[in-house]
Amino acid sequence: MRILGINALFHDPAAALVIDGRTVAAAEEERFSRRKHGKRPVPFSAWELPEKAAAWCLKRANLRPQDLDAVAYSFDPELARPAEEMGLDDPWDHLRLTYAREVPGFLETALPGLDPGIVRFVPHHMAHAASSAFAAPGAETSSVLVLDGRGERASHLAARRIRGRLEALCAQDLPHSLGLVYEELTEHLGFLRSSDEFKVMALASHGTPRMLPELRRHVYPTGDGGFRAAAVPWHELCAPRGPDEAWTQDHADVAASAQAALEETLLDLARWLHGQTHDSVLTLAGGVALNCVANSRIAREGPFSRVWVQPAAGDAGTALGSALLLAAGGGDEPEPMAGADLGRDWSEAELGAWLKTAAVPFDRPADIAATVARALADNQIVAWFQGRSEYGPRALGHRSLLAHPGHAGNLERLNDVKGREQFRPVAPMVLADRAPEIFDGPMPSPYMLFVHDVTETWRSRIPAVVHVDGTARIQTVDPVREPLVARMLGEFERLTGLPVVVNTSLNTAGRPMVDDPRDALECFGSSPVDLLAIGPYAIRRGAFFHSSDTYDDGAAR
Repeated sequence: MRILGINALFHDPAAALVIDGRTVAAAEEERFSRRKHGKRPVPFSAWELPEKAAAWCLKRANLRPQDLDAVAYSFDPELARPAEEMGLDDPWDHLRLTYAREVPGFLETALPGLDPGIVRFVPHHMAHAASSAFAAPGAETSSVLVLDGRGERASHLAARRIRGRLEALCAQDLPHSLGLVYEELTEHLGFLRSSDEFKVMALASHGTPRMLPELRRHVYPTGDGGFRAAAVPWHELCAPRGPDEAWTQDHADVAASAQAALEETLLDLARWLHGQTHDSVLTLAGGVALNCVANSRIAREGPFSRVWVQPAAGDAGTALGSALLLAAGGGDEPEPMAGADLGRDWSEAELGAWLKTAAVPFDRPADIAATVARALADNQIVAWFQGRSEYGPRALGHRSLLAHPGHAGNLERLNDVKGREQFRPVAPMVLADRAPEIFDGPMPSPYMLFVHDVTETWRSRIPAVVHVDGTARIQTVDPVREPLVARMLGEFERLTGLPVVVNTSLNTAGRPMVDDPRDALECFGSSPVDLLAIGPYAIRRGAFFHSSDTYDDGAAR
């Protein structure tokens, strides 16, 4: 079966294509439109579809809309209730339901030739669950937890996968929502709601959970697979912060307290679920599953032997999950994700043509990995643009900014390059076989979705990637899956003795990750990055601004 999955209703619109159970392509609309998160999650934008992402997915497989067997839309309006009945203050929410009901017609317009009769509504949290349970390797029998802001009428789902079947076990009805509580705090702390929740997680490391006893009155598990999380009086806990105001210790402490309450509740939910299933594998999805600190605590203290997190855990992942769920229901056997590199790529010839058209000076070194390793060893910052772009919010060695981890000042330097807050950490990438001697935590960790303790002997050697609490959100690199990245890491270690490189997303604050060559050139030209490694080609900052040469067919500059 050829199934196109669509996420559109709330935020992070995305499309994914599954053919005979195999994920062929998946991409978020923001990478094409250059609008962060694709759109704001307000009812008035609910009609907007990931038109460019969907068209690209079909083009990738050389399909026309009329060649599809089904289109899976990750929201079922028939399961929803009016916002006021669910205890939500959202007087325009009815627009979402109106637009969702009309989506077959909208899709027919967006994808000419599509039969609107093949559009299927998939329950939002079942789509989340399928995105994790069916995509995880070695999870034919497994438990799954979904937690986010909201779906049709719930904010949580506990489920179980047994081969091609996904069974719902428990759900938490709205208005109780761990995701919405965290969103409210994000807004209270002066960050952009439904966008900057990761900043609250980072800020929490600078605080102490002294407000946890008060928060436990409002956020707590009920012991039956559910929880309570609503109406937290944030103004009583600390003063709100304006977007341009400096954060205070109170702000850090309330963030730490909220993080602790979240973790306690998630642990209880995981233990309850394990008591129902006795599975060894837990998979996680939903926006809350992007909280890598909480994920690590579940892996460390929870009852499951292995925890796997969907790399596109937020709503973008429901595009893939809805397609996988229909595929499994139609008799196809879902294949696990081999990696998150499911987006666009360009051949060497295409990249060379882009650079020549842009009239920028570039050369083709004998080995771009070795060239980058030498630049990093010289403490240069490198923009790394290689292969297919990532699906999800993490840069995983395809659209990355790289730097030397041994210089503590590189944290501030990178945050300045990206134009973001200085309390934000950057992450290390490390060869999978070297990771256990440096980091303590769930291994492997290819998607940067857990935090690991940095061993004492290494903290002073790689200070740029060590967060204030002594942890790091690592990406382990498998040489079989990522041979170019692995070669670069190996050469960097030969030059410096360090098997770790700083990896953060290739973008600047408030903008989506770089996706196509134009994005890469614009980012390189507008930020103080020393080298752009784009495919096999190298562009150096000095030459970019001062040289009239456009191409050197191999001679090193």
